[in-house]
Amino acid sequence: MNDKAATETRKVPGRTLGFSVMTVLSLLVGFFLFQQGSQPQDIASAESVVSTPSLPGFRSDMWFLPADDMLGFVEIPAGPFTMGSNPALDRMAYENERWSNTRRQGEVTLPTYYIARYETTIAQYAAYAKDTGIASPETPLDSPGALPLTGITWPEAIAYTRWLDNKLRTSEDTPLPLRQFLDNGGKVQLPSEAEWEKAARGTDGRVFPWRDAAPAELANFNGSEPREVTAVNCSECAFGLSDMAGNVWEFTRSPLQDYPYSEEDDGEGLSEDALYVMRGGSFADPLNNIRTAIRGGIDPGVRNPAIGFRVVISTY
Repeated sequence: MNDKAATETRKVPGRTLGFSVMTVLSLLVGFFLFQQGSQPQDIASAESVVSTPSLPGFRSDMWFLPADDMLGFVEIPAGPFTMGSNPALDRMAYENERWSNTRRQGEVTLPTYYIARYETTIAQYAAYAKDTGIASPETPLDSPGALPLTGITWPEAIAYTRWLDNKLRTSEDTPLPLRQFLDNGGKVQLPSEAEWEKAARGTDGRVFPWRDAAPAELANFNGSEPREVTAVNCSECAFGLSDMAGNVWEFTRSPLQDYPYSEEDDGEGLSEDALYVMRGGSFADPLNNIRTAIRGGIDPGVRNPAIGFRVVISTY
């Protein structure tokens, strides 16, 4: 881990993220490491996990996934979308959102995938910790269960996705469309950077996930703490997903690299000390850092009270 990141303690990213340090990618990376670095503090044992007997809107018999027909997973249809930022359309765009030296934006085509409507919650991770006997993350797992899980490292998030993948494959209660998708090559994982951005902005190139509504009505930003994932039903948002802008930054499985984006790049160089892309901004960020194209970089070993994740089921 970056030495700077190892010595900082629980700083929330994003308070001053909009300065000129964002104009080049190398400065962006250094700034994020400075802002986000933290060390795990007291790590609770699995025995300290408090079981949540019920949580309105979530299924206690299905690892506290949402209580709807698809367990909170939303289908994102196959097809192209516009990725990156054009400053003529988005005056808040940063240079690391530029597609290439000659193009501001690019087109990426993705196959069908499913993404969680909500960020992964404390209750969901507590179910995993109780089932596996692992040590809990920095976030107390007896906190309100519908809050997004934070204080987790990138490898811990990956471990959760692998556990959930196995649970969905083996449960008789997994919805048939999800079971068939898993049987045909799908797997539960963190979203790629492209999967995250398409789900956030839709296919019409939105600067924010919503279309015409006021940001303050839909996003948790410029604040002091995260809110429960069910706090706002964002029907105006692309694909109806919640908190794709603000609340907590979200891990992706993509290493932080220059555009243009290629899915092949997501599997390269991972043996090195890679930084991973995080998306969406947090409760502590200003408006310019909760746009659909915002890109942050994070050391995989960092824990932070403003960084969490959501999961996808995808085939690559």
